[in-house]
Amino acid sequence: MILFGMIAYVLAQFAVGIWVSRRVKSETDYILAGRSLGPTLIAFSVFATWFGAEAIVATSAEVYDKGLSGALVDPFAYGLAVIAAGLFYAAMLWRKGVTTFADVFRERFSPGVEKLVVIVLLPGSVFWAAAQIRAFGQVLSSGSDMSLANAITLAAVLVASYSVIGGLLADAVTDLLQGFAVILGLVVLTVVVAVAAGGITQALVAVPAEHVAFSTQAHGTPLEVIEAVAVAFFGSFVAIELISRFLGARSAAVARGGTMAGGLMYIAIGTLPLFLGLAASGLVRSNPELQAKLVDSEQVVSVLSEFYLPQWHYVIFGGALISAILSVVHSALHASGAQVSHNIVVRLIPTLGMRGKLIAARLSVVVLTAVAFLLALTSDRIKELVEIASAFGSAGVFVSAGFGMFTRFGGASSAAVSICLGTAVWAIGRFILEWEAPYLVALGCSAAAYIAVAALHRRERSP
Repeated sequence: MILFGMIAYVLAQFAVGIWVSRRVKSETDYILAGRSLGPTLIAFSVFATWFGAEAIVATSAEVYDKGLSGALVDPFAYGLAVIAAGLFYAAMLWRKGVTTFADVFRERFSPGVEKLVVIVLLPGSVFWAAAQIRAFGQVLSSGSDMSLANAITLAAVLVASYSVIGGLLADAVTDLLQGFAVILGLVVLTVVVAVAAGGITQALVAVPAEHVAFSTQAHGTPLEVIEAVAVAFFGSFVAIELISRFLGARSAAVARGGTMAGGLMYIAIGTLPLFLGLAASGLVRSNPELQAKLVDSEQVVSVLSEFYLPQWHYVIFGGALISAILSVVHSALHASGAQVSHNIVVRLIPTLGMRGKLIAARLSVVVLTAVAFLLALTSDRIKELVEIASAFGSAGVFVSAGFGMFTRFGGASSAAVSICLGTAVWAIGRFILEWEAPYLVALGCSAAAYIAVAALHRRERSP
């Protein structure tokens, strides 16, 4: 019954998306919603895009395992990155009239750098989508007798169908509904858990002392802590999932204000999974039945919901959680699919008409969903997928975007070398040499490479 209730909840979201998507007639409608989104839709779309599996499932798991220090990255680093993006460049990019983030690199540098950015950022978006599909599968699995593998497969099918149907406008409207649903669901669950623990104070008193202390030792060395925060902040600062949202705003002021409001919502609501993780670490000490059920820390929120909420409430909360995950996975697939189709496929096949461009965008989403499904099926932890998603390729892109948007220093060769070197250094340091802080090294190397190549070219042009 729980499984069918959740699927019915998701199908209701499908119906809304299909109804709104009737207005999608062109590639621009699909990607940018005709630049018609107001401040409320932008704020909730930004919030719902970011507030997915890692904000609910992974954060509560990190806090359950490590205490308050598990919240350093999420919600705080991620939320501050969204606010900073809105403050510093959301209005600027909107005024440029670009369709995708990669368009900025074509206009500032060259078509070659444009395609390089699409290719480099693509794996990160797919990893991000894979994290959401895996979280979706875990929620379905915990609420039914399905195996995790079968639940992830069902999740991927639903995600593919949902992502292809609607464009940004349909997604923004469902984000508004889903945002309200997940906020209400988290508030209700938090109140119920707090009451079960004897109040917020009693819930925190029961938490192990090492969990309440805000210590970074649980994350490793101070350098590893800085690395984790840097990955979340700088990776999110240039995330195409975020940028695709505010580019659909109806004005530059709406793009800036709506994005900042979404970031503030993210931090505020993000404290609720933090509390649930802490409360669960104390409740399991006095409740053997709950402890026996909570065998995987990534299922803290799902188990607390099933354990403390009546069945019909749990169905509603499970549906709200899945809705939030759908918002995030759709944004990842929509943004990356848009860049693949708009900045690569359409450039390679310039004869595509309006209908052909729309089909190309939707087919790109289907292919990327299939890849994300395979990653979700073979990965062990959501947190690992999210970390890779935030770090992959973003160091060089952040450096090049910073110089490109705010200065006239450097050109196409500077950006290309910076992006390639940053990606290579991070990948080698992360997967082969196993450095403590490969992302920080990649940022430094990217900046040094950009400056060196730009200075060399400037000297060559000098008389």
